[in-house]
Amino acid sequence: MTDYLQTPEGRRIAYKQTDGTAPTVIFCGGFKSDMEGTKALRLEDWARKSGRAFIRFDYSGHGGSDGAFEDGAIGDWFEDAQAVLGMVEGKVILVGSSMGGWISLLLARAMPDRIAGLVTIAAAPDFTEDSMWAGFSDDQRVALETEGQVALPSDYGEPYIITRRLIEEGRSRLVLRDPLDLSFPVRFLQGTADEDVDMSVALRLLDHATGPDMRLTLVDGADHRFSDADCLSLIEHSVEEVIARSQ
Repeated sequence: MTDYLQTPEGRRIAYKQTDGTAPTVIFCGGFKSDMEGTKALRLEDWARKSGRAFIRFDYSGHGGSDGAFEDGAIGDWFEDAQAVLGMVEGKVILVGSSMGGWISLLLARAMPDRIAGLVTIAAAPDFTEDSMWAGFSDDQRVALETEGQVALPSDYGEPYIITRRLIEEGRSRLVLRDPLDLSFPVRFLQGTADEDVDMSVALRLLDHATGPDMRLTLVDGADHRFSDADCLSLIEHSVEEVIARSQ
């Protein structure tokens, strides 16, 4: 059954919670994704079988949550995730996929005492600046300034509408420009055949962040979905390892 949370900012967020033992695992999904994706459902099944507390949710403008996608920005979705984390007592394990990796890093920076461990899957920190803005043509940049948005083709369905607010607000949320201390077990997972988030991003993140227990696993031939049987098993194993090492 889907439940709903009203965030302090007034947004209505859809989530599904599985009861179990702490620390709670929270899945943060990707850009224009939702909580019904393969990885979220696989982790929920794993949580039920292992008796682990688990939450999956939709950012505002995504899936079953209220709001329009085009009205959102990284900071809004970070606040949504922060509100979900606020429902849970004690420390949590974050699992961030793609944009959810960036959101998870923002949570880790803002509330490090609440994080017991982190697993990222094709993490895309700072993508609005380093991928979108940096890749825009002069015409696209002009359109963004004059019309307030541009449409980008997507391999996952209808085009992405990228707003000027998404780009400009994202500049206040960058995590690869300032120190990033991750003082808990961290596992970065990345496919070598990812056409959306280049392998160099994972290497840059590993090099930039500091922490006592960080590992990057590259999976040869895995794409951005990171959802075949072997990848899903690796996600489960990584979460279990982070939980074990956080005790």
